Amino acid sequence: MGDLRLGPLLRYADGSSATVWVETGRPCAAEVRCADGAGGTARTFQVCGHHYALIEVTGLTPGTATPYEVLLDGTRVWPLPDSPFPPSVIRAPDGADGEVRVAFGSCRWAAPAAGEQDPVGPDALDTLAARIAADPDGERPDVLLLLGDQVYADEVSDATRRWLAGRRDLAEPPGAEVADYEEYTHLYYESWLDPEVRWLLSTVPSCMIFDDHDVIDDWNTSAAWLADMRATGWWRERLLSGLMSYWVHQHLGNLAPAELAADPVYAAVRDAADGTDTLRAFAAEADVRPDSVRWSYRRDFGRVRLLMVDSRAARVLQEERRSMLDPGEAAWLRTQTLEDRGSYDHLLIGTSLPWLLPHLIHDVEGWNAALCRGERGARWARLGEKVRRAADLEHWAAFPSSFEALADLIAEAGTGPGAPATVCVLSGDVHHAYVAEPSWPGGAPDAHVVQLTCSPVHNSVPLSIRLGFRFGWSAPARALGRAFARHGRLARPSVRWRRDGGPWFGNQLMTLTLRGRTARLRLEKAGAADGGGRPSLRTVTEAELS
Repeated sequence: MGDLRLGPLLRYADGSSATVWVETGRPCAAEVRCADGAGGTARTFQVCGHHYALIEVTGLTPGTATPYEVLLDGTRVWPLPDSPFPPSVIRAPDGADGEVRVAFGSCRWAAPAAGEQDPVGPDALDTLAARIAADPDGERPDVLLLLGDQVYADEVSDATRRWLAGRRDLAEPPGAEVADYEEYTHLYYESWLDPEVRWLLSTVPSCMIFDDHDVIDDWNTSAAWLADMRATGWWRERLLSGLMSYWVHQHLGNLAPAELAADPVYAAVRDAADGTDTLRAFAAEADVRPDSVRWSYRRDFGRVRLLMVDSRAARVLQEERRSMLDPGEAAWLRTQTLEDRGSYDHLLIGTSLPWLLPHLIHDVEGWNAALCRGERGARWARLGEKVRRAADLEHWAAFPSSFEALADLIAEAGTGPGAPATVCVLSGDVHHAYVAEPSWPGGAPDAHVVQLTCSPVHNSVPLSIRLGFRFGWSAPARALGRAFARHGRLARPSVRWRRDGGPWFGNQLMTLTLRGRTARLRLEKAGAADGGGRPSLRTVTEAELS
């Protein structure tokens, strides 16, 4: 009998099926057994000495919420003995009322162990879990979108640093950062064994996408950056381990059962006695040929379409054709956006990096991109590369052609017969929250288009960030940005935008409630303890989007 090491995580869920992810202590048969008779089983597969299973649950009844158990070799291992939480449930939507509630955020440091002081304040996921647990039949998200930096491979906790020091010399590169697959698994244990988060992820379906810290800060900033990293002795193992662990812990659960059944890598890893070599070869191919794998994916929730876009690994980094998405990825995004347009009322584009930034930052990133491609000569190009790395200038604005392509695609999707009521670009990364609304000088789309940015879930927000982003939205900052744009010989963007709300700071989550062609936004911040002595989420702002 194997023990339950991590999970369960409820990942995919629709009206009749779901997937549940687990890590076990040894090879075994993993089973999900629901109270209404639905269920499923799967044998574990092995990667780097660890054992995992992704269990497809079938036979769910639309419109029901059924408690479930996890059994390993026939022995119940979930719920945990003496658990203080309500039973984990799988909710199978029936689409009758058409309401979909989507909560999202990014950037989460693991919460400290119980009894330790939390230097960055309450964790928004912990507080969300506490609220749902206190009222299991009350409001809860239908899906939780985690938009990057689920783990921090380059900014580890003191406890993880001590653990790393116990297995290797931290004086050798990469020092107190993650070096291999085993060390990545430790990050997931630290993050996902948090009792509140573990229960939350067992009972609310989740969709995930990586950002840079899932591998390393500024991952794929530029071709020069990548060349420097590949010249080190430790980068290859770090990257391959990062991609392998992401595939296991996050990517598999993003896929629908039909997609899993058609995935040759999943079949090969699952059917092998040890899938390590197969998965490592897949990651190595993804390193040298990023267009050989698609990390982006589509999920439909009734009449809500979600497109989660890989804005890290799919980049084209050569300065002369620099792009946020390679041609295949861009074609996929276009197809998924326009396919069956009219079959969805709301389009959600999940990208870890904001499309619309404060105007000063947008102009500085465009200016920097112009310098780096040689617009002002070789000396300025060298300076531009140094500034790009030092200031993290690698959002959509730093890929001007991609920024414009996304603007054109959004306008096309949102205009004419069959246009959705809203197009929402959901992002994180920048450690604050805001709402920005674009406008097109040639005529606005029929859909209401908004940039919704929310981070962090649980991380630090230094004073420099607060001051910088507050200034970045100001009128003097906009004038300064235009000066940078003139120096870089930049054309004006095809869209203009204004800030409709924010900036807001703190550990926070946004929630979209979508019903028919209406959309309502709520931002909540994890705050000080309530009368019962527990931190709670408090509403910062609410707004009707359509």
